[in-house]
Amino acid sequence: MSKPAAAAPPQGWGVWTWPNLVTAVRLLGIPLFCYLLLATQYYWQAAIVLAVGGGTDWVDGQLARRLNQVSKLGRLLDPFVDRLYILSSLLVLTFIGLLPWLFTLAVLAREALLVSIVIVLRWHGFAPPQVHFLGKCATTIVFMSFPVLVIAGLVDDAEAWAAPFGWALAWWGLGLYWLAALVYLRQAAGLLREGRPQPTVAA
Repeated sequence: MSKPAAAAPPQGWGVWTWPNLVTAVRLLGIPLFCYLLLATQYYWQAAIVLAVGGGTDWVDGQLARRLNQVSKLGRLLDPFVDRLYILSSLLVLTFIGLLPWLFTLAVLAREALLVSIVIVLRWHGFAPPQVHFLGKCATTIVFMSFPVLVIAGLVDDAEAWAAPFGWALAWWGLGLYWLAALVYLRQAAGLLREGRPQPTVAA
């Protein structure tokens, strides 16, 4: 007896869809940002590419739902590109001295904690914990500090206003980032205490 269609929301891999095209264009923004920042002096343009590429992470998801083009590839590619934006910009800005290693290590440690949570949950048959509003806000604030810090550190006459704004975003976002991680940790602990695996994958 075949399963009802509702049991499998992603309709195949769905490679050729508009949401996946948007995600692919966003992915191309990562090497473009790195090139502009490391090999040219187009620092404003680099900051704009970074802000647009990372700040439009909601567009592909909205398109997928509105056009009914949710796919397995999209569910894998979208969060991968989001994390790649965070990690690549984090490492590049640290490499050129715009971010201190303490900040970088704090972000990487948080990411390692979340990966460990997902691995443990998967090992016990659970889906990842549900994404919550605090986590999304924290990620957005941390990410949006990066283009501001690029302007503060590399654009003439911009440090006076951009540096305080960028660092306020960075440290505030980092605090929320870890607070969100503790919420995810609490969710995971609750699932493990219940001992009943979730039937569906969290969004």
